[in-house]
Amino acid sequence: MAVKMEARPRTAEIRPFTVDIPEAELEALRRRIAATRWPDKETVADQSQGTQLATVQALARYWEKDYDWRKVEARLNALPQFMTEIDGLDIHFIHVRSKHEDALPLIVTHGWPGSIIEQLKIIGPLTDPTAHGASASDAFHLVIPSMPGYGFSAKPTEPGWDPEHIARAWTELMKRLGYTRFVAQGGDWGAVITDMMGVQAPPELAGIHTSMPGVFPPDIDALFQSDITGANNALGKLPPTVSAEEKRACEQLDFFWKHGAYGLFMGTRPQTLTGLADSPVGLAAFLLDHDAASLALISRAFAGQPGGLSRDDVLDNITFYWLTNTAVSSARLYADNTLSFFGAKGVSVPAAVSVFPDELYQAPRSWAEQAYPHLIHYNRLDKGGHFAAWEQPELFSDELRAGFRSLR
Repeated sequence: MAVKMEARPRTAEIRPFTVDIPEAELEALRRRIAATRWPDKETVADQSQGTQLATVQALARYWEKDYDWRKVEARLNALPQFMTEIDGLDIHFIHVRSKHEDALPLIVTHGWPGSIIEQLKIIGPLTDPTAHGASASDAFHLVIPSMPGYGFSAKPTEPGWDPEHIARAWTELMKRLGYTRFVAQGGDWGAVITDMMGVQAPPELAGIHTSMPGVFPPDIDALFQSDITGANNALGKLPPTVSAEEKRACEQLDFFWKHGAYGLFMGTRPQTLTGLADSPVGLAAFLLDHDAASLALISRAFAGQPGGLSRDDVLDNITFYWLTNTAVSSARLYADNTLSFFGAKGVSVPAAVSVFPDELYQAPRSWAEQAYPHLIHYNRLDKGGHFAAWEQPELFSDELRAGFRSLR
């Protein structure tokens, strides 16, 4: 991979960054796709065994013959991109300032198997709200970084870049950009990192928004983490005080823990995933299988029934992983992490929560109020899933405007 970057010493300076992938790398990718050795078809008629063969073959056909990386490369290069070194590691980020002077600075963090590609659709609505039917008073200055080991950010060469470390780095990044007061948002890993920013509560952080809130009480969270095989019957051991809404969230979490084996594998054996760095189609199949609702959404797109995400949306993200060779380096975040994904973490700053219907679980308001004692916004949406900013950018942008309005 080649990039164009202003030649400066490795300091705390902020250096311009431009993406420039050599055509030879794109040609090599197409050759690898064409040479794929396919497995047998799954022995069931549904997705219970993982990403279905027909979906991956449809993806590969389009990827090899029709997909155009240069379109998303041009979109990225039309945005102000930068690199800066924090704690010895180069961090890549997009920084778009609104034309509205009173805009609220906001840092948005992606997750896995996502990237900054997830956030491209929300840049316009958040930074230029008057062009999208909203008020100038709802404008944001937007910062979108790539997590260490992801995208164009550098890859850590030793353990230690866990969510707490990244949270501190994001505060440093915002201060380095000159922001003395800002807010933060995240989903997936971004939600964990944003929660940790809320736990660390630097004086510059006015509040947070999360689309995957960590709300499960410690005892219930531990109950499901210890019952991945189902042998301990976690659902049968719930306290009698659990409400119907809380029980439903527990059922959803129970399902996810029993079907999220990729997280356990990356958390214990990330280096064993070497094959993902060698096979683009193997990488695609692995990245698609995050959660049942997202896989179904993506499968429909490659079956000619797009809704929320297009074929190009999906392949922009997968190709981004391939060209940056970050399949294994991104997985190491799971190995470095010691925090609960879904448990309450002790956030002390004002917090806004958006609950999307196809998220891994629908966070009950009762638990959100306990996990975020300064809850300033809670709303249940009727559309959207785990990758809400990517799937439903207008709804997502509306939620951020509403969630942070009281902090302006």
